[in-house]
Amino acid sequence: MEPIIREITEADDLIIANIVRTTLTEFGMNKPGTAYSDPTTDHLSKLFDKPRAIYYVAEIDGQVIGGAGIHPLDGGAAEICELQKMYLLPQARGKGLAGKLINMCLAYAKEQGYTHCYLETSPELARARKVYEQFGFEYLSAPLGNTGHFGCDNWMLKTL
Repeated sequence: MEPIIREITEADDLIIANIVRTTLTEFGMNKPGTAYSDPTTDHLSKLFDKPRAIYYVAEIDGQVIGGAGIHPLDGGAAEICELQKMYLLPQARGKGLAGKLINMCLAYAKEQGYTHCYLETSPELARARKVYEQFGFEYLSAPLGNTGHFGCDNWMLKTL
């Protein structure tokens, strides 16, 4: 069955937070300085309830299987957004869903007038990094903005 992709609601908050933390644990990233310990992870519907921000939730047969969002880069220039909280359950991977979510996020970012999209990741998330590379994200030598995610040591940027 084809996934349904929709905007996040408050009812999704704990489900998405669990997906984020479960995925980070799976890859050994359940540590400070990542979305694992970020208090906003428990309230993504509130975090993304602002101008020029959106969070998409993917579900199959009523079960939330992951999501991804676009948010203004905290402490960054107004024309730079951040791809945030991009996580999928294991059964949702390898089916093109990540690409679909990224395309939706990047299209939204362009509509909102952003010129660049930033993201933070780590070597542990090698498969995700490969996907980002395929979408034209390029590595930076230092982080942008002030995300508070000091546990991520790979920074990438894409011109929109």
